[in-house]
Amino acid sequence: MPRIVADRSKLPLPEPAFTGKIGKTYKESESAWPELPKPPAGAPNVVLIILDDVGFGQASTFGGPVPTHALDKLAAEGLRYTRFHTTAICGPSRAALITGRNHHNCGTGFLSEWATGFPSYNNMIPQSTATIGRILKENGYATSWFGKNHNTPDWESSVAGPFDRWPTGMGFDYFYGFICGETHQYYPVLFENTVAVEPDRLPEDGYHFMEDMTDRAINWIRYSKAVAPDKPFLCYFAPGAAHAPHHAPAAWRDKFKGQFDKGWEKVREETYNRQLAEGIIPDGTELTPKPDWVQDWDGLSADEKKVFARFMENFAGYLSYADAECGRLIDAVKELPDADNTIIIYIVGDNGASSEGGAMGTANEVMNFNGIPTSIEEIAEIYEDIGGPDTEPHYPLGWAWSGNAPFQWVKQVASHFGGSRNPMVVSWPQKISDRGGIRPQFTHLIDIVPTILEAAGIPAPTHVNGVEQKAMDGVSITSTFGSADAHAVRERQYFEVFSNRAIYDKGWIACAQHTFPWRQDYAPGNWDKDKWELYNIDADFSEANDLAAAHPDKLAEMKAIFDEEAEKYGVYPLDDRGSGRLSEPKPAPGGADPDRTDFTFYEGCYRLPETAAPNTKNRSHSIKVSLDNTSGKAEGVIVAAGGKSAGYSLYVKDGKLTYHYNYFEKQRYDIAANAPLPDGKSVVEMAFAYDGGGLGKGGEVVLMIDGKEVARERIEATVPGRFGIDTFGVGGDSGSPVADTYKPPFSFTGGKIDRIDIKLAPKNLSMSEEEELQERYLAAAQHIE
Repeated sequence: MPRIVADRSKLPLPEPAFTGKIGKTYKESESAWPELPKPPAGAPNVVLIILDDVGFGQASTFGGPVPTHALDKLAAEGLRYTRFHTTAICGPSRAALITGRNHHNCGTGFLSEWATGFPSYNNMIPQSTATIGRILKENGYATSWFGKNHNTPDWESSVAGPFDRWPTGMGFDYFYGFICGETHQYYPVLFENTVAVEPDRLPEDGYHFMEDMTDRAINWIRYSKAVAPDKPFLCYFAPGAAHAPHHAPAAWRDKFKGQFDKGWEKVREETYNRQLAEGIIPDGTELTPKPDWVQDWDGLSADEKKVFARFMENFAGYLSYADAECGRLIDAVKELPDADNTIIIYIVGDNGASSEGGAMGTANEVMNFNGIPTSIEEIAEIYEDIGGPDTEPHYPLGWAWSGNAPFQWVKQVASHFGGSRNPMVVSWPQKISDRGGIRPQFTHLIDIVPTILEAAGIPAPTHVNGVEQKAMDGVSITSTFGSADAHAVRERQYFEVFSNRAIYDKGWIACAQHTFPWRQDYAPGNWDKDKWELYNIDADFSEANDLAAAHPDKLAEMKAIFDEEAEKYGVYPLDDRGSGRLSEPKPAPGGADPDRTDFTFYEGCYRLPETAAPNTKNRSHSIKVSLDNTSGKAEGVIVAAGGKSAGYSLYVKDGKLTYHYNYFEKQRYDIAANAPLPDGKSVVEMAFAYDGGGLGKGGEVVLMIDGKEVARERIEATVPGRFGIDTFGVGGDSGSPVADTYKPPFSFTGGKIDRIDIKLAPKNLSMSEEEELQERYLAAAQHIE
C-alpha cells in the first residue's frame, strides 16, 4: 500500500488511523503502533546562531578589528550576506527571527520592559504566529534553545507563569538560558526549561556562562543524535555576547592590550579599508563622517583614552571568546554522521553596535540606566578589573559608532543601517557549492523561517492547535544559495523602533531619525516635523548622500509607502517615550493586583524576577520575618534582592542580624544589630522610613528583634529605578551577591524561616516618576548636547 503523504498545513499532524485488527482476545487481534510525525525525507539539521549587540564592522569576517576565527572558517565554507537586516533592537529582532513575521505583527514592537497595552506593543507573541520551534517540532524535529530569551513578557517570567510564551511553551523541547535582555555572565540568572537552576561553579573556579551554554548545547546535540540518529534537530543558539555587561575572561581581554589606543576614528577607517579590499562593501562606497555626538579621540584626556581603550579591549575579548565558543559548537556538529546535511546560519548581531554605555562608558551599566553618571576617576580605579566578575561594563558610544562602519548611527536607530544592517553567514555543505561566496541581496530576519521551511520541505502551516496563522511576512532566500546573481528576494521592507523609522523599496530607502539611544528622557514628539532623508542604496551602499532635496516626489512616494506598510503591520501608534513607557503600569504576575502592598513569602521562593517581586523602591516599607534559630547558630541570607550592581540583603552572620544596602557600589551600608539573634523562635524586622520628595531619596533604617530596636542608621540615597539583572529570593542570595561580606548563595542554615511579610507604604513623590527619571537621564547625558 503506498504511504499516504501527510497534510502538513495543519499542526499538530492528525492522529494516524489504527492499522491493526481488534478481536475478542489478543489471539484474534493484530497490534500496530501509531507512526510518530516524521519530517520529509532529507530534511536537514538546523543550527541557528545569533549574537547580541554586534555591529556590521566589528567581526573580522566582515572587515572588523575583532578576530572571529570560527566565523571566518564558516564563511570560507559557505556564504557571506552583506545586505542582511535586523529590526535594530534585540527583543523585536528575536521575535521576527523565530516567527518569520515582522516584529509589530507578532506583538513585539519594542522591548518587554517598555511594553504597552496595544496589540503590536504588548510583547505577548500571539498563537497566530507560531515559532519555527513549534512548526519543526510538530513535523518531527528535535528542538532546543540555548542562551538568551528576551521574548517572554516580564510579568510572565515568574513561577506563576503562564508558560505559553517561555521557550518550552513556544515549541522548543529543551531550554537552558536566561529570560531577560541580559545576564551577568559570571553569575547568570538561569532556567532549565521553566525551573530556576544555579551554575555548578563560582567565577573563581573558572565559571563563565558562555562556556556553560556551549557545553550544554553540544551535549544536547550529541545525545539527541545518539538516541535518534535519523531525527533532524533545530538548535537555536543565542549567546548573551556581546551585549553588556561585557564580561571577558582575563586571558581573552588581555590579548588586545594596546590594540585600540589609536582611537575610534582610526579603527573605523581601518575597518572601512579592509571592507573595501575584501569586497564586503562595493567599490566607491563612502565612509560616512563622524557625527557631532561622537567626541574627537584626540580631544580626550590621557586618562579617558586609557580607560576608553580598555573598554574596547574588553569588548573585543568578549566577542572573540564568544565566537570561539560558537566554533566549539560548530566543530561538534561537523563530527556528526549527517554533518553535510546541516544548515548553519550564523547571524552576527540582533542589531547594530550599542551606544547605551553613553559618552563615558561605565563599569556599572545598571547605574547608568538609573540615570546616575560614572566619573572617569571611578573607572580608572578599577582599570585592570574591567570585564571581571566584580564589574558590569559597557564601552563608550564612540566605539559603537566606530563598530558600525561604514554606516551612520547605532543600535535602536532603525532609520539607518548602523542600527539595522548586520552580517550573516550561511553554510550547508550538501547544497552550497560556492564556498566563500558573497551575497548582496537585500534580506531580513523574517526571511529565515521561510528559508528553513523550504529547505526542510515543510510548508508554513495555515493552522496550529486550531488557531489560524498569519501569513509569513518573510520569503525564502534559498534561491541565493546557488547564485550571487539571483533575483532580489525582498523588494520592500519597513523599519521602526522608538519612532526611528525607514522604508526600503526597490533600491531606494527613505528614513527619519527621531530619538537617541543614550537619552531615555528624550521624547520630542512632533513626528510631523521629523527630517526625512532619501538614499538610492544600489548606488550608495552606506547611505552617505541624501537625495531628499533633489527628489522630493520620490521622497513623498516613499513616505506614502511607509504609511501603507505601517498600517498593514500594526506599527501605529508611534510612541517615543522612554521613561514614560518604562513606568507605565504592566500586568501583574499571575494576574495579581498591580497595586498590591502586602506580600507573604516562604522558604523556597527563589530566583523571582525583580519585576515580579515587591517593589520597595521610592517608598517606606517593612520586612518582618518569623524565624526559628533552632541550633542557636543560624546564619545566612534571609531575603535578598538585586546583586553586585545594586540591591539589599537581610542576613545573619556571626550571630548578628544585618541589613546591607548596596547603592551601585558607590556606597555600601552595613547596619548590624547591637544584640545577638536569640536562640529559638523570634520575629526580626527591618523598617525603612523614606524621605520622599522624588525618586532615589534617602531614609532611615531601623532593625528590631521581637519588637525591640537593635540598630538605627541613615541611608543617604537609594536606587530610583531598578536594581539590575539579578533577582529576589528567600533563604539565599542567588546570582551575583548583593553584599561584599559573603560568598553567594550564603544559604540560610542552622534554623528555619517560617515566613516573611513585606508591607509597602503608598508612594510619596513630589513629581511623577516619568518627570523624575527624565531629570536624571538629562543630568547623566548633559555632556552630549
